[in-house]
Amino acid sequence: MEIKPFQIDGKHISRPFIIAGPCSAENEEQMLSTARLLVEQGIKIFRAGIWKPRTKPGGFEGVGLEGLEWLRVVKYETGLKTATEVANARHVEEALKAEVDILWIGARTTANPFAVQEIAEAVGGSGVPVLVKNPVNPDIELWIGAAERLISCGTENIAFVHRGFGAYEKGLFRNQPQWHIPIELKRRLPSLTILCDPSHIGGRRDLIYPISQQAMDLGFDGLMVETHINPNEALSDKEQQITPELLERIIKLLVIRDKSEPSEYLADLRREIDELDDRLLNLLSKRMSVSREIGKYKMEHNIQVLQPLRYDKMVTSRIAQALGLELDEEFVKQILESIHEESVRQQFEIINKLGLSQKLN
Repeated sequence: MEIKPFQIDGKHISRPFIIAGPCSAENEEQMLSTARLLVEQGIKIFRAGIWKPRTKPGGFEGVGLEGLEWLRVVKYETGLKTATEVANARHVEEALKAEVDILWIGARTTANPFAVQEIAEAVGGSGVPVLVKNPVNPDIELWIGAAERLISCGTENIAFVHRGFGAYEKGLFRNQPQWHIPIELKRRLPSLTILCDPSHIGGRRDLIYPISQQAMDLGFDGLMVETHINPNEALSDKEQQITPELLERIIKLLVIRDKSEPSEYLADLRREIDELDDRLLNLLSKRMSVSREIGKYKMEHNIQVLQPLRYDKMVTSRIAQALGLELDEEFVKQILESIHEESVRQQFEIINKLGLSQKLN
């Protein structure tokens, strides 16, 4: 599948491409006041949620059709292009009637192929650009699959939006960035346009800037930032919305690094990385070969595969060793867990093969 670079009015966007506006449309004055300040900053695309999917019923779920009329007012009074989220064919039809310029598919909807197909069929042929947010769960195939459905129905002007992934245990971020997933997406689809939604990743105002800068450092094309004239009074997600004035300061602080070809020095360092990665893979292969031998021995001597005390001792000693090697403790722990999981799998595999062989003989 080929994804063409995103365009607005037939022109490729320049970095950093910014989409800004409130999480939710609340009233016409809130929309216009926010939009006018954004225009002064040079923002070209105004976003606002009209229908708001909430985790539980009873919360503010958007103003509905009335909000589309406010978006139309913003469009014609400020000259801004408008964008909103759609979750089904009816949303698409109503948004197109209201002359919304850009549609986006939210994280919950991206995870539902039936809903995405319905939207793809409804928007196909309209020429309206579509942004596809990552699914809530870290499934790159679902993310790509949503784009494929849009393309198959005639929508080719597509961009991806990285808004982070849900996690059972909450930490610093509202949604875990898992940067390796959009990086892999970009590797597989080099010409795609990808934006970052720091508002949903961070869930807090003070995280908007560092997340935005990291996205720019990773080569993202732009940002979708929730911006409200009075965030503390917002009807939804007030903690992650910022004022237009703060958005202006953040944009000015952003360092946009050169995407040009690397220098010879950087190329040499990358070659060294490639050689080290080759050695790592060979070492892992040898380690798994030893694990299979251990599995064979355990099978022959009727020893259980899992040895919790041995594993705990190994992790403790390796983490202590890592601290002296300038390696992050959590990083090393994750690597050891993955290696141990694969080692156990390899042992079970050899045990099952030997056991089956003995039964057959």
